[in-house]
Amino acid sequence: MEGREDGVRLGTHRFGERRPLGTEAQIHDKDYQEPPAAPLFEVAELFCWSFYRAAIAEFIATFLFLYITLLTAIQVSNSPSKCSSVGALGVSWAFGGMIFVLVYCTAGISGGHINPAVTFGLFVGRKLSLTRTLFYMVMQCIGAICGAIVVKGFEGNSVFELHNGGANVVSDGYTQLAGLGAEIIGTFLLVYTVFSATDAKFSARDSRVPILAPLPIGFAVFLVHLATIPITGTGINPARMDILGGTIRRGSVSGLLPPSCDKGISIQV
Repeated sequence: MEGREDGVRLGTHRFGERRPLGTEAQIHDKDYQEPPAAPLFEVAELFCWSFYRAAIAEFIATFLFLYITLLTAIQVSNSPSKCSSVGALGVSWAFGGMIFVLVYCTAGISGGHINPAVTFGLFVGRKLSLTRTLFYMVMQCIGAICGAIVVKGFEGNSVFELHNGGANVVSDGYTQLAGLGAEIIGTFLLVYTVFSATDAKFSARDSRVPILAPLPIGFAVFLVHLATIPITGTGINPARMDILGGTIRRGSVSGLLPPSCDKGISIQV
């Protein structure tokens, strides 16, 4: 009996003092320190290869995103009937699925933004410097343009222009104000999900479920498209729009570049 008592004392109940429970245990075992805010300007970034590698990753990801999603949207629009295409549900899956895949692939390189709205939101939250924010957004827009050019080359000028390059417009029966509200709420949901899914404080909370950030982000994109495709076609990614202004528009007129990939720019802004 004496040996068994020693075993008990040395086993589960070897701690004589009271151990913290609940929130107290979280603070004790999983202390979390908020990282410092990113500087507004960080010139040192310009001399680091990782900075340019991250920008290249954003370019490639946005290029692939536009390539797959535009092809899907144009093919659905070009189908003689809804039954012969994947329909709005398939388009929503294309957008959400590509975001899931591309965020998973690029999260460790650039953070997996693939959207100027996400990049700008992280800048406002002091997660990115202004230099990185601007460079990311430029590379995202260039990647989107290149993706649209490849789609136009595959589909041909007639089909691409017939369907306005997969452009978004406010549907009949909805006002411009309704379209504006749908885009604002959809963009907010996406950025809100990105902040929540990438919040490092999850590791400091009493959560036993591992967080796979690309999954909720992809589902957020899927759900937003599912809800707002009937209203505006969904334009929550400004990279799909002509945000580079008249340069792209003039190139489109001259035939060097495809037309704006989203006529809903006024809605998004």
